[in-house]
Amino acid sequence: MSVRLLTLVLAAIGAPALAQDQAIQREVMRRQQQSDAFVQQLHQSQQLLQLPAGDVQQRRNLEMRQFSDRQRLEQASEQQLRDVRPDYPPELRPYERLKAEEERRPLIIVPAD
Repeated sequence: MSVRLLTLVLAAIGAPALAQDQAIQREVMRRQQQSDAFVQQLHQSQQLLQLPAGDVQQRRNLEMRQFSDRQRLEQASEQQLRDVRPDYPPELRPYERLKAEEERRPLIIVPAD
């Protein structure tokens, strides 16, 4: 019975550590996503500045595309945060963040038309 009690105590102690690790992973990913969103916004602002003055239709088309691009990035970011796995080994967390960043990269910088 003492082995069972020891197992329960260790599980009770370990569970908050796993939850904290998952929360930290989510927060690190969220910070990277915020940085990516800023880069995207900066790039989109530069695209808008390159448009000829007075071309309302081209501006409207670009703004609609940019809005769609921002939504795709936001949806991908939300999905990545939901997919953070609590059972992922801590030594693989950097790989998980790198993979998420590589998934977002095509959504951040859209080639000029």
